[in-house]
Amino acid sequence: MALEVAEIRNRRELREFIYLPARVNRNNPLWIPPIYMDDWKFFDRKKNRAFQHADTVLALAKRDGRIVGRVMGIVNRRSNELRCESTGRFGFIECYEEQDVFNAMIGFVENWARGLGMKRLVGPMGFSDQDPQGFLFEGFDHEPTLASFHNFPYMVRFVEAAGYTKEVDYVDYLVRVPDKLPDFYEKISARMARQAEFRLVEFAKRRELKPYIRRIFGLMNATYRDIYGYVPLADAEIEALVKQYLPVVDPRFVKLVARGEDVVGFVIGMPNMNVGLRQCRGHLFPFGILQIMAAMKKTKQLDLFLGAIREDCRGRGIDVLLGAAMLRSAIAAGFETMDSHHELEQNLKMRAEMERVGGQIAKRFRIYQKAL
Repeated sequence: MALEVAEIRNRRELREFIYLPARVNRNNPLWIPPIYMDDWKFFDRKKNRAFQHADTVLALAKRDGRIVGRVMGIVNRRSNELRCESTGRFGFIECYEEQDVFNAMIGFVENWARGLGMKRLVGPMGFSDQDPQGFLFEGFDHEPTLASFHNFPYMVRFVEAAGYTKEVDYVDYLVRVPDKLPDFYEKISARMARQAEFRLVEFAKRRELKPYIRRIFGLMNATYRDIYGYVPLADAEIEALVKQYLPVVDPRFVKLVARGEDVVGFVIGMPNMNVGLRQCRGHLFPFGILQIMAAMKKTKQLDLFLGAIREDCRGRGIDVLLGAAMLRSAIAAGFETMDSHHELEQNLKMRAEMERVGGQIAKRFRIYQKAL
């Protein structure tokens, strides 16, 4: 049967690109739909500022006119300049269990990237590490979070059969929320509270966050610069993220540590929204937002999303101060588990912190690479 891969040309084909994963994963009980309003903005060159510093291609695979796969190619010029690389990325790749379709799509992106002078291809990745990345290759029986993929196991077979090997792994911990704060957290956080240099900042209302939110992203830019896959956010991108996430952030699960007026550490969590996303199938209107908010009130899982400590303030107990504050709020809210989200395999300090509170690795994700 005739198989072709071609760049999308119009809004109708973009719609097919956005909604294909729902069809591919219709028999995957743990898959969660994206928030489609966000997807439409993400893949819109006019609304997503990340397109301004990247070359991109979005393509669909068709067999005899039937859409059987999708893939995105990205050359992030800002990242390549920062790291002195010639590396392309593949991402948002979906297909049915058909190796020839996967091969055709990945080959399409390889040829496209070669045409732009790239020497390697890595993925799955988006514009930066703030986008979903990595194929799940262990822990298929665990719930995903909104910021991660939940692919079928065959995608791992397909990418390895296509000649790709490990670039970097991420681990994802599940932490059982204790009935009370562990003694070592109580002692260290109490000692930290008595000193005057650092202070814990907590929030009861969303509007209280506004004076700090841009400082959080500024700290993220400074501390994430050398993390694999991270690309510093421009001011316009920060503004877009503030508008996107501030309305749904629960202020109880945003913890900051400040020194004077400077934010030197933070951690952000969100109640898991999987049940609501499945109920509304990723559509916020007319009732989806209500279903998602109801699910976030009932869930027993807190998902951690972002965290950072300024480099010159590490090793001084700030991690414990933040962790103790988050655990107190999780206990008060009745959560039973916390999902750590991605942790780089070599981030031994953060992994040790997760394991110190009894965290167990539940999922592993892998980004692959291939020389072109």
